[in-house]
Amino acid sequence: MRRHVPLLLTTALTAAVLGIAPTSHATEGTAVTAAAGTQPFASYWYPSSILNWDPATDPDARFNRSRVPLRPRVSDPALKANTNARAGEGKIASLVSFGPTSNNPSQGSADPNYYAFGYWQYVDKLVFWGGSAGEGLILAPNPTVIDAAHRNGVKVYGTVFFPPTAYGGQLQWVRDFTQKSGTTYPVADKLAQAAQYYGFDGWFINQETDGGDAALATELRNEMRYARSLGPVEFMWYDAMTESGSVSWQNALTSANDAFLQESAKRTSDSMFVNFGWSSSGLNSSRTLARSLGRSEYELYSGIDTEANGYNTSVSWGALFPAGQPHTTSLGLYRPEWTWKSATDRADFYAKDSRYWVGANADPANTTTSSSWKGLANYVAESSPITAKPFVTSFGTGQGDFYNSGGVRVGSTGWNNLSLQDVPPTYHWSVSSTGSRLTPSIDFTDAYEGGSSLRLTGTLDATNTVRLYQTQLPVAADTKLSVTLKTPTARATNLRAAVAFTDAPTSFTTLDLGSTTGSGWETRTLDLSAYAGKTIAQIGLQTVGSMPSFDLKIGQLRVYDGLVDTAAAPTALTVLGSTDVSATRKSLRLAWTASAAGSVHHYEVYRRNADGTRTFLGATPNDAYFVQQLDRVGTEAATTLDVEAVSTELGRSTATSTAVGWSTVTESNLALNRPATASSQCNTNEGAAKAVNGSVSGGNSDKWCALTASPSLEVDLGSVRPLTRFTVKHAAAGGESASWNTRDFTVQVRNATTDPWTTATTVTGNTAAVTNHPVGLTARYVRLVVTKPTQTTDPATRIYEFEAWGS
Repeated sequence: MRRHVPLLLTTALTAAVLGIAPTSHATEGTAVTAAAGTQPFASYWYPSSILNWDPATDPDARFNRSRVPLRPRVSDPALKANTNARAGEGKIASLVSFGPTSNNPSQGSADPNYYAFGYWQYVDKLVFWGGSAGEGLILAPNPTVIDAAHRNGVKVYGTVFFPPTAYGGQLQWVRDFTQKSGTTYPVADKLAQAAQYYGFDGWFINQETDGGDAALATELRNEMRYARSLGPVEFMWYDAMTESGSVSWQNALTSANDAFLQESAKRTSDSMFVNFGWSSSGLNSSRTLARSLGRSEYELYSGIDTEANGYNTSVSWGALFPAGQPHTTSLGLYRPEWTWKSATDRADFYAKDSRYWVGANADPANTTTSSSWKGLANYVAESSPITAKPFVTSFGTGQGDFYNSGGVRVGSTGWNNLSLQDVPPTYHWSVSSTGSRLTPSIDFTDAYEGGSSLRLTGTLDATNTVRLYQTQLPVAADTKLSVTLKTPTARATNLRAAVAFTDAPTSFTTLDLGSTTGSGWETRTLDLSAYAGKTIAQIGLQTVGSMPSFDLKIGQLRVYDGLVDTAAAPTALTVLGSTDVSATRKSLRLAWTASAAGSVHHYEVYRRNADGTRTFLGATPNDAYFVQQLDRVGTEAATTLDVEAVSTELGRSTATSTAVGWSTVTESNLALNRPATASSQCNTNEGAAKAVNGSVSGGNSDKWCALTASPSLEVDLGSVRPLTRFTVKHAAAGGESASWNTRDFTVQVRNATTDPWTTATTVTGNTAAVTNHPVGLTARYVRLVVTKPTQTTDPATRIYEFEAWGS
């Protein structure tokens, strides 16, 4: 079924339709050095500009490296949660947009509102989806996603996206991509270099620009084969361009596109994403053709588009995963982050994500429902990367409203960073009980390490067994299992650790965890030497006894040998650059020499406080980190920063330190009372000048208001000035409803009216009344462009002040 506007393009094309200007480092043929201490972003390019990319000269490159290797995985059919699921057959590829092409922070951010995906056990590959005509066509994944995926044994691909001509696509871009130099393909050289330097696994190629011919299609195939020969880099091909060069979606593997998978004895790509219009007969013929080519049918990922309707999407599950029979092909999910984008808050997101992945009953073992969407756990058996010691989890999701270390609050601001995500429970949630079933949940109000913990609540009137992790962990004479837990008051925990061994993988051995002495975190360390020589197949928890209001938190589980290992301290902590956001705030780029000995899970960055305490600034497995916000305390002349290594067993090294000096920076609102123009306004008394008059106290008329789509407000600062931040005061700042606060907007800058606009910052999902946006740039003209004016369907943009701060 040929689609004139392919659904696969929706988000990537949004940027092109809105006319978002490309940021400087993506511009074709140019490269601009970032400001010394500014936010690094994931790399994105056009085919011509990637040729100029060199990690030695790209200031963001060091911050975009993943340091987590791809873990091996196991999937024991005897331990699958759902009897309908099948192991070793159809796999799942997930195409996810974590942010706009030009706005994927390298190492997380201070916003806890993020797509913190947690069902890796069902996914084989994740495609970091993006690319648009207006920003860049080639998008490399950021390291936080690579780190989390690799820790779970999931491969990660970047995206190469050639849009249809109706959405800005240019056939010349495809020709630039396939250009040769002698016997080599220079763009392919760069694709392989980027994958190997940044540490991801391959590329998803989506070529939908029409007008090509058979010769161009042949060059694309040759280029993929050439790139695969350069080292460990894989390719997934999207069913769009055919061997004739035309764009014609086959919705199957056919003689018109099979050469993009396999051409005689030559392997072209590693897999193919089959377009969404597939049928039962088409999947069956695809399987037959794949086998005839010497390829597995499970290298075909038949696509379903869930961007608009999520688990309300209609899918012919019986054709793809027929009941009681081998899977026909694998499954390709387009935009499962619907669960996050459509959610009203974090709790709603986690409920929707559970419904999407494990079904209506929030239990992968029970997917019985009248809905046609039973959850992916109904079809695909869980995989686990827990195959070697140490295994440690603090039930971290990669986001939080605070940060704890050893149960102590060391950071009080929100954050997201998937590099810090623990391996999520394999069975989320599988609980068996002869009475009332307890409810496991991720608790974001308390943590032992990071920003969350596991909580068990409900009526305890019978034994409950909570399956958590499938594992393959050999037990030695010095192996220990430790559990860190907390009860509301000193009492019997009514809790046992539960382990099953491979000789009887479904039969749990339990070890009592005793009583607590207070209401704080307490650790119980269990000696497993009696089971030396066995291999742990499952880890869980079991509750016993009776308690009408059972409530218990588990902050950490660890399986390790001997004493808790530490790593050597990092050395040579250096400030690569800093940007003065204001007189009392900086952003910093830090780097250090990695620990010379020991196995490091991540490095933590702190500031020292005058009272001897420390404040958490962030963490990364990398040897470089961007500190988004360092605040001056009082009149201190310098702030001391510490970086320490945290081992894979969560032992801590001593810290390496450096000092950051403070200077006086005179900062003012350069937009105050400057000439301002707007694309439109609601009323004569709600013009652009009201947004730069320095006042939010003049009532509802003390604002710029606009009713048109994507309205803009432009201010002339009079001359090119250094800018440190933008402040936007939205509806609630002027006393109006918070539901009218601007949700999505960009701030753009230029030095002259003849220059193109360059995006300085992009904001999506804002709910605050006042937003601050640190920058380090110079400009004369600044422009606010609103893309979603409110939290609701109300079409009015309401901006009380648009401030440009600098000197």
